[in-house]
Amino acid sequence: MNDEPLSREAFVARLRDEGARRYHDNHAFHQRMHRGELSRRQIQGWVLNRYYYQTRIPIKDAILLSKSEDPSFRRLWIHRIVDHDGAREGEGGLALWLRLAEGVGLDREEVAGLTRVLPAVRFACDAYVTFVRERSLLEAVASSLTEFFAPDLMSRRVVAWEQHYPWVDRATLDYFRGRVTRARADSTEAIDFVTARATTRAAQEACVAALITKCDILWAMLDAIAAAYGPEA
Repeated sequence: MNDEPLSREAFVARLRDEGARRYHDNHAFHQRMHRGELSRRQIQGWVLNRYYYQTRIPIKDAILLSKSEDPSFRRLWIHRIVDHDGAREGEGGLALWLRLAEGVGLDREEVAGLTRVLPAVRFACDAYVTFVRERSLLEAVASSLTEFFAPDLMSRRVVAWEQHYPWVDRATLDYFRGRVTRARADSTEAIDFVTARATTRAAQEACVAALITKCDILWAMLDAIAAAYGPEA
């Protein structure tokens, strides 16, 4: 491997290329979701299990914050926890996801209780928290760069669900709508941090590897959900 660091433009292009090829929008389950080929049971299974991932995000961000000695970075990043947990009860991304669960016909309390989460989904999500805990701050931030690709996916998802799944309460799709804007802002914050601090080729490669690991975790979750909820349409 050439030891010379990539330019900022080449580094960002490398991250985008690796992520785009591995992001879970390429997974067959997502492809079928967007073509309207999933059954009610499959949609419900995805919503129920994905909630566990949502609950891990503020936990991993709290761990990530604890790695930084820089108050300016902590002020920049801390809004992500509030985005998910809300500033008060009933607000934030987790509350919106539970509204989505109700919108697809699930029991809110059962979803929040996490008792039906697939073991493989739990394992994958916990592996992400462990990754953030054990790796450097730079790698932990780089792993969040899947947000590069989230806005387009969320936009397509809203259109697909409104077109193909009319039984879902459209008002409960607000989590997806809100993430379009927030994910763009979050990815900009993260890429600015990563490109400013990954000043060696080794550090850049570690960031690329962190993004790939995150993509693998998201992919593994869909593998587990697809296997558990079957191929029926």
